[in-house]
Amino acid sequence: MANHASAEKRARQSEKRRVHNKYYARTTRNAIKAIRNTTDKEAATALLPKVFSMLDKLAKINVIHANKASNLKSGIANHVSKL
Repeated sequence: MANHASAEKRARQSEKRRVHNKYYARTTRNAIKAIRNTTDKEAATALLPKVFSMLDKLAKINVIHANKASNLKSGIANHVSKL
């Protein structure tokens, strides 16, 4: 347990950020699953910019590494192009 006011504040902030990051990571994973399960090329192409934006935002705030975001975007783009 935190013994100082600053440590208590850091614990509060860390928990708030953890929940926030978890929500956005989960939302992005669900969007990726949706685009991978889509068999319609037009629907997948429409979702592509939204998913790319979500991945870029996660990388920007260091929820995921920038290289992981790039790899995911590449894989999704390849998947959509093969539909």
